[in-house]
Amino acid sequence: MSEVTRSMEATSAVSAGYADRRRRAAPNGWWGMALLIATEATLFGCLIATYFYLAFQNRQWPPRGVPDPKVALPLILTAVLVASTVPMLRAVRSARLADVARARLWVLLALLLQGAYFGVQVHEYLGDLDKFSPSATSYGSIYFTLLGIHHAHVAVGLLLDLYLLAKLLGGLTNYRLVALRVVAFYWCFVAVAGVCVVLTQIYPSL
Repeated sequence: MSEVTRSMEATSAVSAGYADRRRRAAPNGWWGMALLIATEATLFGCLIATYFYLAFQNRQWPPRGVPDPKVALPLILTAVLVASTVPMLRAVRSARLADVARARLWVLLALLLQGAYFGVQVHEYLGDLDKFSPSATSYGSIYFTLLGIHHAHVAVGLLLDLYLLAKLLGGLTNYRLVALRVVAFYWCFVAVAGVCVVLTQIYPSL
């Protein structure tokens, strides 16, 4: 039995939404992102395991001269990051209903939240670099590596948001709808990774 609407023929918002709603399996792009997320989750798992291995090998963590990490601000920022997944998922829903204008607005809202999160986090990251060096202690090394890699994932997500907005300005096709689903999936992973990273980051202050 063939697909109701072949993906190459779904070149309008209505046909793309219809094809996506009648899809019997996740698109190839979604599975490709799932494989990427699996590898990135392994990376974060290894970094977090390294953090705690080093913490348990040191009597004082962080070492003398290094301030204890903040708690309130990282938790608030992470809550903003997690909240930004809601408009991304709403954008997918709107696109599946062929409401392109609303999908663009949801992506834009998500971009603003994620951009604000990224801006404050980079400011805090640079502030920490002024307080202690990543090359001076094992704490500094794993701290800046873990946060830096997470921030890099957020930066990639922001670029993907900008790409989506540029494409959605030209209307909605099946391929753009798949891209929207894939990027929303990516941001859900980044949010989960962010929760794991922030809990690791604030561990010494708990």
